[in-house]
Amino acid sequence: MPRAAIETAKGRIVVELFENEAPNTVANFISLAEADFWNETKFHRYEPDFMIQGGDPLSREGTESGTPGTGDPGYYIPDEHTAENHRLHFSDSLAMAKRTAPNSGGCQFYLNHRPTPWLNGKHTVFGRILEGIDVARSLRKDDEIVSVSILRKRDHAYEPETLPKEGTASGDAS
Repeated sequence: MPRAAIETAKGRIVVELFENEAPNTVANFISLAEADFWNETKFHRYEPDFMIQGGDPLSREGTESGTPGTGDPGYYIPDEHTAENHRLHFSDSLAMAKRTAPNSGGCQFYLNHRPTPWLNGKHTVFGRILEGIDVARSLRKDDEIVSVSILRKRDHAYEPETLPKEGTASGDAS
């Protein structure tokens, strides 16, 4: 399975990506990582004993408009949390944050610090932490995502299906 490294100001987190269960979400994650989309963004939301959320381009230093937590990559992606083989939210899982509307994820992601069953059926789980659990749990609001790089992937193109943006609800993993 594909793997990625999330380099943070506090250290490295290596994640395994669940391409078999969430192929489009993984394609989107790989595509954005390879475009350096998350470089120098920040984790904009921290909930103690729950999760850390980042990936919003509006969290980047010097961004003049918008509130961190409301940004996107200019499109949305379809949800994959209703697929027959979908993964549930477990401790140290990686999931796609989205707006309150269906099919409204794009670039924001979160790392769970514990099982979060109330999010099952609402957000797509597309990976898990392999290395750096201690780093993930030490992260707080405004800690930097230095870069996200792909360590390993399968031998095919990663081109996500995207959807046009609609609505203006804010994105969160609650």
